[in-house]
Amino acid sequence: MPSKVSAFVSAGAAYDPGPGNPWFSWDYLRQNYGTLLAALREHLLLTLVAVAVAALLAIPLAVLAHRFGRLTGTILGVTGVLYTIPSLALFAFLAPFTGIQPVTVLIGLVLYALITIIRNTLTGLRQVPAEVVESARGMGYGRAALLWRIELPLALPGIMTGLRIATVSTVALVTVGELVGYGGLGDLIIGGFNANFYRAQVMAATLACVGLALVLDLALILVGRAVMPWTRRRTA
Repeated sequence: MPSKVSAFVSAGAAYDPGPGNPWFSWDYLRQNYGTLLAALREHLLLTLVAVAVAALLAIPLAVLAHRFGRLTGTILGVTGVLYTIPSLALFAFLAPFTGIQPVTVLIGLVLYALITIIRNTLTGLRQVPAEVVESARGMGYGRAALLWRIELPLALPGIMTGLRIATVSTVALVTVGELVGYGGLGDLIIGGFNANFYRAQVMAATLACVGLALVLDLALILVGRAVMPWTRRRTA
């Protein structure tokens, strides 16, 4: 069943923007504040859930590729092929199996985010100095302790970079979910084009989408500084 946002867009598809049809309208914002907020919430939720699930899958896969080099080509190859599938085609392919519901969009978003997080995590793990690893082993660290206390903390800059790139790209890709009725702000953007090119709606939803990407990117930068205090000291 389509979301409330897409239902509103469908109901208003015949709206006449009027002779002026400005790119920005305070009247539109006042009259449609609730709809914009609902679309923003849907967009944010889809993005956060998709990136979180992708991270839970991608980081272990990157660790596996780092520990067993022979698996690196397979892991990167499979996720790379998934990334090359056009988003519209992927959502259209998933819909008959998963139905018209948020999980259809989430599966596609997770598949697209995997390669970015895996590559950056793997790069971070490979950049851990060999002498640090050898020193830790000499101090009696086992493989699990070495991973959790040495390798992953030192690979955090790469992991955070992967999360930032994946998050921003996911914000953009959520809009394509409009194909199955769960595109967040994308429902309003496409709906504005279909409603006699309603510029105020298109611009408001577009600015909200760009603003969401910037806010989430900034939030991840702040999280990175919080969990990696040594980077602040090095910059200073």
